[in-house]
Amino acid sequence: MEKTSIIARNKKAAHDYFILDKYQCGIVLTGTEIKSIRLGKASIQDAYCRVEDEELFVINMHISKYEQGNIYNHLETRKRKLLVHKNEILKLSEKSAQDGLTIIPLSLYLEDGLAKLEIAVCKGKKNYDKREDLRQEAVRQEIAKANKSRW
Repeated sequence: MEKTSIIARNKKAAHDYFILDKYQCGIVLTGTEIKSIRLGKASIQDAYCRVEDEELFVINMHISKYEQGNIYNHLETRKRKLLVHKNEILKLSEKSAQDGLTIIPLSLYLEDGLAKLEIAVCKGKKNYDKREDLRQEAVRQEIAKANKSRW
């Protein structure tokens, strides 16, 4: 039986990007980092991923210092290696090389005690796309409200 608990979610990703492909990957962490993640002290709001030397890294992911970590604590926004199959790294490298595509983390979660990151290949939205999404959401809410009041 698989136990999953979401630690951090990038809520603005769906608003700012068109999500094209999703991938699940592990993260190489130190002891104090995983302890902070288990306490829920992580943020992926400004994070992004980059392929360097045929390895995938998450950059700017913030994991707060572990309070009992003393001298063995970690740097909060260090570059962290992601664990992905080599063929997936090659696909991600090709896609991120295309103009306008980027790789961003969508959620950080614990699965059977291991930290996992869901990443996605995304294309940035223009302002008019964002406005259209807001209009559609307002219409959906209005319809739901009308259906609820009818019953």
